[in-house]
Amino acid sequence: MKISTEVKQRTLIVRIEGELDMHVANVFRDAVDSALEQREISDMILNLALVTFIDSSGLGVILGRYKRISQCGGKMSAVQLQPQVEKIFELSGLLRIMKHYPTELQALQGA
Repeated sequence: MKISTEVKQRTLIVRIEGELDMHVANVFRDAVDSALEQREISDMILNLALVTFIDSSGLGVILGRYKRISQCGGKMSAVQLQPQVEKIFELSGLLRIMKHYPTELQALQGA
């Protein structure tokens, strides 16, 4: 798994590539938490265009970051979900608490 982060308009954009599962959930959490602590962030966008698989550990770590952002009054959204990942997001209920956008630009405008 590869993770990159970028900040635009006080929004943390997290781009993930590969599988987000129990083997890398801690790496994801540490990378996102570190980015959140370094800057004043109000919202977060997860770009999942290159995520091929996600399991319950991956969902859990995403939910934890969602709670952290929400407690500060921010919003979290997802962009470019692959069909298999979108199905897991739907089944888990994540799409009921976070918005899904086709592109990062649309998410930035909606955030």
